Amino acid sequence: MKKLESYINGQWCFGSGEGIPMKDAVTGEIVALSDTSGFDFSEVLHYGRFKGEALRKMTFQERGNMLKKLAFHLIKKKQHFYDLSFRTGATKIDSWIDIEGGFGNLFANASLRKLFPNQSYHVEGDPIDLSRGGRFMAHHILVPKRGVAIHINAFNFPVWGMLEKCAVNWMAGVPAVVKPATNTSFLTEAVVREIIASNILPEGSLQLISGSARTILDAIESQDVVTFTGSADTGRMLKAHPKVINESVPFNMEADSLNSCVLGEDAVPGTPEFDIFIKEVRKEMTVKCGQKCTAIRRIIVPEKLMEDVQIALGQQLEKVTIGDPRLKEVRMGALVSKDQVQEVKERVGELRKTAQLVYGNLEEVTTLGASAKDGAFLAPILLREDQPFKNTAIHEIEAFGPVSTLMPYKTLDEAIRLAHLGKGSLVSSIITNNDLTAKEYVVEAATHHGRILVLNRENAKESTGHGSPLPTLVHGGPGRAGGGEEMGGMRGVKHYLQRCAIQGSPTTLTEVTGIYQPKGAYKEIDQHPFAYHWEDLEPGMSLKTHKRTITDGDIVNFANLTWDHFYAHTDITSLDGSIFEKRTAHGYFILAAAAGLVRLSK
Repeated sequence: MKKLESYINGQWCFGSGEGIPMKDAVTGEIVALSDTSGFDFSEVLHYGRFKGEALRKMTFQERGNMLKKLAFHLIKKKQHFYDLSFRTGATKIDSWIDIEGGFGNLFANASLRKLFPNQSYHVEGDPIDLSRGGRFMAHHILVPKRGVAIHINAFNFPVWGMLEKCAVNWMAGVPAVVKPATNTSFLTEAVVREIIASNILPEGSLQLISGSARTILDAIESQDVVTFTGSADTGRMLKAHPKVINESVPFNMEADSLNSCVLGEDAVPGTPEFDIFIKEVRKEMTVKCGQKCTAIRRIIVPEKLMEDVQIALGQQLEKVTIGDPRLKEVRMGALVSKDQVQEVKERVGELRKTAQLVYGNLEEVTTLGASAKDGAFLAPILLREDQPFKNTAIHEIEAFGPVSTLMPYKTLDEAIRLAHLGKGSLVSSIITNNDLTAKEYVVEAATHHGRILVLNRENAKESTGHGSPLPTLVHGGPGRAGGGEEMGGMRGVKHYLQRCAIQGSPTTLTEVTGIYQPKGAYKEIDQHPFAYHWEDLEPGMSLKTHKRTITDGDIVNFANLTWDHFYAHTDITSLDGSIFEKRTAHGYFILAAAAGLVRLSK
């Protein structure tokens, strides 16, 4: 039996126990055993902090190029990952989102190097003058934290869940310790093995715990960062850990939420928007078997269109083939485990106390190429709640599977209030071709959401969809969604950096920031500027050139050459009452003249 190893303290190892079996979601067969008995997690975190020094000292440019190189390397190995991903119950499309979506995060974060300086830390914002004479000033810098990023991930995205976070902390110069959910950690382990074998990352940049890590938070320190993806209940429990509180450890939580999708009143049957809506809801119910933190759980529809939506959505769900995800005919695979199937059934049972089941069967499912008895299969379930303001369970209980609830609204204000009842969501979407409707919904609903997608006929074909977080955008949400912000371009990277205000003279801060500050001392160069290489240049370097007097004739000639006859350059009789006192030289002419003087110097 294959033993699933962890990569800690610079080596692959298995715990001292017999191991816990992980099963194939489709066949029920045991894939591997995982065990972490005997691991000292304080040593693991210490190793990351100590070895992470190499990553911290790299510049943003070096880190970005490192991520890009790693992404290209992993893409060449992707077929092996796809073969394993099928065993998690994922179809080829599901696996593509997870595997190549994860690699895409590496590419996207690698490109952020263009927004950062070629040094190990970042300078933020503009300089701040703290004195009248300009000799005392301040700036802000952001430096990599001297701890580790501890990522506690969910089972639904064993590759993307790891790489979406690691790409960000690596870009910031902080090493990671990844603890994936045990059920699907065999896929995470395969990717980590390839990363370690590539030798692209400095040693200590990545450690993996394949199995339980219940006591890991006991060993965290103030310079560490903890991120969690999973259920809101578990997240709140971890966030309340004494070490998180006592050490003031940043805790980023991205929790499953009751995301909503609203159909605009203009999107009636026969319009492109109605068809887009039905397709989007069906997709979000069935991709990854609905096991997505961003999946649509609440379908908010104009009261007069409830029947139309119910019928159309039922017809689309009827076309979904369920079974062995390896088969090209299959559109929905299996849930991650039979335990997860049972949990979803229990949640649906709670929702059915007030809501009506209008499509699907909890006990029967027709499968293609696989045994419904052996695998963790469940048919799509559509519920209907006609009194969503009175019966609030649909806004509080989440069935983490192919389950969604249809509910009516009378006015757009009611739709917004229903969206708010989720008490904070990762994402909401509205499908409408009325931009005024879209504006009102976005402005009024934004307080309760981390992201809002507006879909219509113009952008539907190019849209990434309701359920797709993007590395350049914030991924997180308020309230129930956890209050965190993963990713988000530079914003995500800054989560792993410590912001510090620095005060001093302009000359000193020029040296600290690597950016010339106004009124800082000049460093006069001793040779022609063209003799320097890029790496030889330093902030504050200056060159005193020959002098040149700018004449009226120069200005007139330049105006005739460029056709820029703006009155300040050409008509001195019209300057009264303006900010100009005399004829003014063109800015481009001054630059060109300066360039000429540089060439003549030295």
